[in-house]
Amino acid sequence: MTTHRFDVFGRQILIERMQDRWVPFYPGTDGKRRPAHFVIPDFLEADELSQYLGDLFHESATPDNGDVRRLDLPEPD
Repeated sequence: MTTHRFDVFGRQILIERMQDRWVPFYPGTDGKRRPAHFVIPDFLEADELSQYLGDLFHESATPDNGDVRRLDLPEPD
């Protein structure tokens, strides 16, 4: 199972690939997570998730939080 972590306009979202499906979650501060009730098409590749999340939640963007960032990638040198 592969987990991808994103900051979507200031809100963290976890996305796991389970049995050929994308399953999104909202992480809690206590280590628990709850289901995020939105659908990610199964045919999307992992490198397309950032763009999809940006398109889906673009109305949540603000001047201070205007980006979708992948948090599970190593920092560039």
